[in-house]
Amino acid sequence: MHVNLRVIHTEPGVRGDTATNVLKPATLESGATINVPLFVNEGDIVRLDTKTGGYIERVKE
Repeated sequence: MHVNLRVIHTEPGVRGDTATNVLKPATLESGATINVPLFVNEGDIVRLDTKTGGYIERVKE
């Protein structure tokens, strides 16, 4: 139902841009590009829903 993948590229979040539900594109180790919240950085591991391909949460290593 879920898969954990590492973010290999994403732009840094813009400081002060804290509006609700602001997303940015991120490229994962699988090559897929998804939208993630601003606080997700390169090297972070994120959990995805395999049915929708959508971001669920950031995962601690």
